Amino acid sequence: MSTLPVLPDDLLYVQQGAVATITLNRPDKLNTMTPAMGKALMQLVTHINSEDSIRVVVLTGSGSKAFSAGSDIKVLDEYGSNWQLRNRVDYARGIWKIRKPVISKIRGYCVGGGLEMALMSDIRYATPDSRFGAGEIKLGWHGGAGNTQLLPRVMSSGRALEMLLTGDMVSAQEAHDWGLVDRVFEESEIDAKVDDLASRIAGNAPIAAELAKHLVRVSMSTAIEIGLQYENDTFAYCFTTEDSDEGRAAFAEKRKPIFRGR
Repeated sequence: MSTLPVLPDDLLYVQQGAVATITLNRPDKLNTMTPAMGKALMQLVTHINSEDSIRVVVLTGSGSKAFSAGSDIKVLDEYGSNWQLRNRVDYARGIWKIRKPVISKIRGYCVGGGLEMALMSDIRYATPDSRFGAGEIKLGWHGGAGNTQLLPRVMSSGRALEMLLTGDMVSAQEAHDWGLVDRVFEESEIDAKVDDLASRIAGNAPIAAELAKHLVRVSMSTAIEIGLQYENDTFAYCFTTEDSDEGRAAFAEKRKPIFRGR
């Protein structure tokens, strides 16, 4: 068991069963992130990774106006010098470091660092009123936590550059058509759809799920022959786990397996 860190009011956390939900809680500020929130999020990530009872993470924002509008520009100076800014605690990278599957539930604006957090997650569900953008170029810089690296991996380089070079917003439907968003659901449906997805993932073998996520990450930067061999190695490793024994026993006995992450 891991001790849950003390969190600021701007960052909410709840665990229900095997599903942990992180909520960015600055709705009056479009759920923008501060340095303090970033540090707290990194502590929370450490807890999540070490807590075996957690199998899935949902990331969302309070209210309907925004998932997150990224960094709070009014407090950017709190990061210090340019060198300190380079070496900052990166809240988007924190999402990347979560080993469990992460689902982003998106309402409203998902821009700048908020878009980067969504890109660092594994699956993105959104409502029709969601808006996506990499608007940093309009302020004099480009994204510093993943937009230039991950957007071209989920859509064409041309469409990624259209977003990066104009800073313009795209609709939820465009984001879905381009591959940025995996599903679009009505406001009345999205909570239930995310809950159902999280439940179905949490019901599967957690070791295999974490390895599958890891292998997809590996595929982004590894030659296919190396990736295929690595996949085969971890496939064989899965058969050393108690969960694989349980899966085969449940199949033979025509019942639902009970996986324990061992």
